[in-house]
Amino acid sequence: MNLLTTRIDLDAIAYNTRLLKNRVGAAKLMAVVKADGYNHGMDRVAPVMAANGADAFGVATIAEALAMRATGITTPILCWIWSPEQDWAAAVEAGIDLAVISPRHAQVLVDAPPTSRTIRVSVKVDTALHRSGVDEQDWDAVFTLLRDCGPIEVTGLFTHLSCADEPDNPETDHQAETFRRAIDRARALGLEVPENHLCNSPATLTRPDLHMDMVRPGVALYGLEPIPGLDHGLRPAMTWAGAITVVKPIRKGEGTSYGLTWCAETDGFVAVVPAGYADGVPRAAQDHLRVHINGHDYPQVGRVCMDQFVIFLGDNPHGVAAGDEAIIFGGPGMSATELADALGTINYEIICRPTGRTVRHYTGEGK
Repeated sequence: MNLLTTRIDLDAIAYNTRLLKNRVGAAKLMAVVKADGYNHGMDRVAPVMAANGADAFGVATIAEALAMRATGITTPILCWIWSPEQDWAAAVEAGIDLAVISPRHAQVLVDAPPTSRTIRVSVKVDTALHRSGVDEQDWDAVFTLLRDCGPIEVTGLFTHLSCADEPDNPETDHQAETFRRAIDRARALGLEVPENHLCNSPATLTRPDLHMDMVRPGVALYGLEPIPGLDHGLRPAMTWAGAITVVKPIRKGEGTSYGLTWCAETDGFVAVVPAGYADGVPRAAQDHLRVHINGHDYPQVGRVCMDQFVIFLGDNPHGVAAGDEAIIFGGPGMSATELADALGTINYEIICRPTGRTVRHYTGEGK
């Protein structure tokens, strides 16, 4: 028995992939599996996504891209965070598409010695996020440079939306207008750019007019709603749970955990969950976490420690005992979104938190 587990429902991954694929019609679906599949295990979720409609995959780093290829994935993979000082040629040899995110990145690829494979690139243009991406004043130079280099194939352009999780924010339309201008300019300079994409999860779900040639969802594939207050019928795939290690009595007025920052208002019982900030439970979760055990919820109390936290059972009317499963989030417990709201963050961060001694366990067949 593992003391701390994330259960990943592969059938939920399959369902979410199909749901998104059905929504986008003729557009291709690029499934984003960076950060080890949003902490769900890229090697297990990517094949499920491929079997249920994913046409391509997106990752952040070259290491992630190469790890995907090593699992046997043969579909296109786009890597968008890399440095010219890295062995990017190894990615090219593995059939990885590279993002051109600055004039420097373009120049390095153009100046490269011959490779046995065509260098496939997608140009990321900055449309006002002001993060990585080619600025508008550099579009002509980069497009022309790549056009005139025979070993390089430009598959398309892409960009990243800043406010798509706010459906009424006009910035999405402004960015889309800039992106269309970039596509028009690339084609005017002789690039075909056949596959262009800007839709992240929220835009994939709410802006069919922006689906273009491809969409690029991430968190929605894992079943989390990307737009506060809406429900698109996604199925969360992750449940994080620990096995209760200790149940013991506490008297009125007695405290628990470091600093004795919480004291019992009545006689009762406390229980220990073997998860702490070394495992991804933030110390700031104190008094915000509600744990689910055998159909009932219990509050977390006292300081979150490195390896464990404490919950209060009251007089323990439901007989919680050592070995019982305590759900930290997911399933019948707090959702990742509810926990995120309680902690003042976003559900993206919550599903990336289970680390440390947490062991993944997979359920379902991905069908």
